[in-house]
Amino acid sequence: MAPGSGDSDALSEVKGITEREIIDIEERAQPRTPVLYEVVRRMGEEELARPAVSLWWSGVAAGFSMSFSLIAQAALQINLPPRTWTPLIVAAGYPAGFLLVVLSRQQLFTENTITAVLPLLKSFTALNVGRVIRLWSVVFAANMAGALVAALFYTFTPALSPELRDGALEISRELFSNNSKEMFFKSIPAGFLIAAMVWLLPNADTARFHMVGLLTYLIAIGGFTHIVVGSVESFLLIFIGELAIAQFFGQFMVPVLVGNIIGGTALFALISYAQVMSEI
Repeated sequence: MAPGSGDSDALSEVKGITEREIIDIEERAQPRTPVLYEVVRRMGEEELARPAVSLWWSGVAAGFSMSFSLIAQAALQINLPPRTWTPLIVAAGYPAGFLLVVLSRQQLFTENTITAVLPLLKSFTALNVGRVIRLWSVVFAANMAGALVAALFYTFTPALSPELRDGALEISRELFSNNSKEMFFKSIPAGFLIAAMVWLLPNADTARFHMVGLLTYLIAIGGFTHIVVGSVESFLLIFIGELAIAQFFGQFMVPVLVGNIIGGTALFALISYAQVMSEI
């Protein structure tokens, strides 16, 4: 008897369940790796085909949404006593921006390090290379624009209380306790975890909130660096005169951007493709 055939026979005896529904149940119960790969690859194909203007505004929204990771952490920090366990609780605010972005289907650059690359790995052509470059360029620029708008808003309007603003600045300063080398290596696990999050989403169903929250919480407690969240923090410091533009690019943006891409593409995307390439 083939594996699972007993379950199929049992299901077929249940009134009201069609053969198509039996297949759906089996696929949901035990999705094979090639199935997950194909779902994520098709997500990538959809993103690559979207108009640039749609990608842009979705990316701007994502950049602004990611600022709430910083604001949520700051709100927790200013209301907690300074104890050894405080950072573990403060880190619980970090998933806020990611949950906004993922659950509302906004465009985040680090998600596209896997979704856009899988179609390219399947068909490595000049056309697909151009499509990936187009997607990455538009979404990254849009994320930076959204992060910049958020930082401008929080700096030059009374949207934040003085205490909350000071808390956000304190967290932002902690980012630059890392030198460029540390920024780079800490950004690789962050890219890997975001790519893993995208890979798991098709099978998460009603657990999406918890899965996104857990994986991004790991980024926070690990002290890993993310290009969009870190950009919000950097822009805040630039606007109050504590961070030079050259330092922003040299110490943060370049190493973290490269590290996030390596973690999401060179590690996770390539490994994901390698484990199914003989089955597709």
